[in-house]
Amino acid sequence: MKNPEEEDGGGNKEECLYLKGVCVEMQGGNSSLTQQLRERWLTLMNRLQEDPKIAQVISTKAGQYLRSRPFLALALLLFSAMAALPVGLFLFFALITIVMSVVGFVFFEVFLLFVGGMTLVSVLSGIALFSLVVSVIVTGVFVTIPNLLKRSYPHVTKRKEREEETPGLKQQ
Repeated sequence: MKNPEEEDGGGNKEECLYLKGVCVEMQGGNSSLTQQLRERWLTLMNRLQEDPKIAQVISTKAGQYLRSRPFLALALLLFSAMAALPVGLFLFFALITIVMSVVGFVFFEVFLLFVGGMTLVSVLSGIALFSLVVSVIVTGVFVTIPNLLKRSYPHVTKRKEREEETPGLKQQ
């Protein structure tokens, strides 16, 4: 950000460029500004190279390769920085998809268990009703047939009763 041009008493124009709160005076050419920017850049690079984590990365074969090819390193850095957002969004989408499929699977399993449980209850109720009806019919048959036989064929039932009363007569 430049301040308006200021004239000193001699009529020379001086420009002041503020970089991080420091006024960099630009006199005629950019040599002073360029030199200060170069010094700051070298200071930043020295700090980065002295960082143990960065030194560890630079000591690898890939780090040496990228150090010898700064254009490729810059391209890789820009690609990594620009790809971070799409990759992050994709991973977020994948996570949401996985969570939704798990939740959907759970809901689907609960639905299937509910349908299976209701089917089981229906089948068991049908079996219970069938068993009740069959037992009523069989009981009715066992009670009704002897009574019908007593009424319809009294001589058959009387003969059986006599044989039951005198079991010793047949043995003699």
